[in-house]
Amino acid sequence: MKNKNYILVCIALMLSFSVFSQQGKQKRADTLFNKFSFVKAAKVYRELIQNNYNKDYATRQLADCYAYLRDPRNASRYYKNVVKQDNVPIEYYYKYAQSLRGMKKYDDSQIWLKRFKDSGGVVNANDFSKDINFITSVFGAKQQYFLDRVRFNSKYSDFGAFEHDGKVYFASSRDEGVSVKRLYGWNEQPFLDVYVTEVGSRKNVDHTGKLKGDVNSIYHDGPVTITKDGRTMYFSRNNFTEGVEAKDKKGLTNMKIYRATLIDGEWTNIEDLSINSDDFSTQHPALNIDDSKLYFTSDRPGTRGGSDIWYVNIQPDGTLTDIQNVGDIVNTESAEGFPFINNEGVLFFSSDGHTGLGLLDIFATIKGEDDDSIADVINLGVPVNSNKDDFSFSMNPNGITGYFASNRKGGRGSDDIYAYHREPVLHVEGVVTDAINMNPIANSVITLFDDKGNKIANMITDENGYYQINIDRNKDYKIVASQEKYIDDYRTFTSKNIQTELVTINANLLLNPVPNVIKLAELNTIYFDFNKYNIREDAALELDKIVSLMQNDYPDMVIRIESHTDSRGNLTYNDKLSIDRANSTYEYLISKGIAPERITEHQGFGERRLTNGCEDGQDCEEEEHQLNRRTQFIVVKME
Repeated sequence: MKNKNYILVCIALMLSFSVFSQQGKQKRADTLFNKFSFVKAAKVYRELIQNNYNKDYATRQLADCYAYLRDPRNASRYYKNVVKQDNVPIEYYYKYAQSLRGMKKYDDSQIWLKRFKDSGGVVNANDFSKDINFITSVFGAKQQYFLDRVRFNSKYSDFGAFEHDGKVYFASSRDEGVSVKRLYGWNEQPFLDVYVTEVGSRKNVDHTGKLKGDVNSIYHDGPVTITKDGRTMYFSRNNFTEGVEAKDKKGLTNMKIYRATLIDGEWTNIEDLSINSDDFSTQHPALNIDDSKLYFTSDRPGTRGGSDIWYVNIQPDGTLTDIQNVGDIVNTESAEGFPFINNEGVLFFSSDGHTGLGLLDIFATIKGEDDDSIADVINLGVPVNSNKDDFSFSMNPNGITGYFASNRKGGRGSDDIYAYHREPVLHVEGVVTDAINMNPIANSVITLFDDKGNKIANMITDENGYYQINIDRNKDYKIVASQEKYIDDYRTFTSKNIQTELVTINANLLLNPVPNVIKLAELNTIYFDFNKYNIREDAALELDKIVSLMQNDYPDMVIRIESHTDSRGNLTYNDKLSIDRANSTYEYLISKGIAPERITEHQGFGERRLTNGCEDGQDCEEEEHQLNRRTQFIVVKME
């Protein structure tokens, strides 16, 4: 019994360090993944796989990273392992098929596509009829966006919907309720004006919904964007200022971006911006998250295709400086336009130059190693994109809802506004707690089962007893917490019929101790500063807990002290430093009244027992080195 307890304690203490690190890595990887930072996310998921931490989940995520990065070779390498997992969602059969197709392994691809179909998956008839963009197919394998009803479309062109402070601003050529309409010769529809309506309004929007002030003119106006403080608006308009229409050398009237200010409820003080010219078009304004950059579409000199996406810095005094093209990863030899930046800094845009489903398609950028750089673009797939023009995408600050426009079949007018909501990743999380003293239980094994009893995932709680697991929507689950010193506890829950905005289901678990088994949760590791052996304040608090444990709860407990260093410095120096740390720990406990005979040894092991891969020559963060600068307490005898 004594030997068993000794082994259990050693294992528990060793696990606590690695679990803390790996739990943090998974959270960091998932955050990077959700921000489209797939290059960085892939690196962390690879580390999780190497450390065998939640390996099945990390492998699925890593394969998806490579798919989004248009790397079919690596994607297929990991999808090959994914499809061997027990009870893997059938969508991964489809993803594996597509990755094989990206490598032109068509026969193997057809095998996995058939398995996907035989398992109940639905494949569009033309999925394999043409060599379409690899990532488009993968991204569209599982629907991310869902369409909602919009009540303010007309039989004319409506697009550019942008939500701000409970109102929707959009461009429309409806002019309904006006007896005399000025028609645009290109399509014989009225010129565009900017309209505004309340979010969720069921009322028809006629000429009374036109934006108040001086934004609307006798020519095209809109779409618009508004600063976060609601005081400044940027909008597109034909080259028309103070009643005068200007034309270029070919006699064409180009587009410009103007700036307006909200004064007494009306948009006025119209300003022609310095980035404009009579000789080329500048339109489709969009602002980044802190309103410090203005993105726009232009065919100005330096444009690669018919039109490119550009940006310019907005100075505090409103001046515009340092015009930049966003680059060739986004811009093609065809047309790009309608930029939009969401709260995560992701650029969305429309293009007929990148491979898509139809004419104009909507794309999102993928962040590179540097969050400010762009590594690639992905197609948003169906139902956002169709075989027609899809454009003017926007996303509300909640990251869940937004709008886009399309001239697809089934609309009310030539261009219609479509609202959408997306289903963010849903996860179950909770804390495992001791039912007697209500302290969190670290290193508890959490196992997730489906409604048929099949194991879906497993992980270990961190030092705070916390766990988090991603789950699918519209399913029933059972979650079980286990720890060798406790009786198992479980909960059943469902992800059916929950709100789209909900991303977390809470499932806390209580464990009752197994009778007659000693708990040693108070024997926590202590840590040291770099190149030092003095007892820090946080370490003193932990040592005081151990003193209390040994004096009050377990008066017969005998322990051993083992101290360590990180890998920096030579072996001889680190051996001495670890011995100094062991001595400091020993002397502190003795000074608090612990009898010397109750500490059998206080040894230093230098850098010989690292808890992670931070060996000499490895590039590690300071937090990882900190995990190695430690003193551990090993229980030698309990009674």
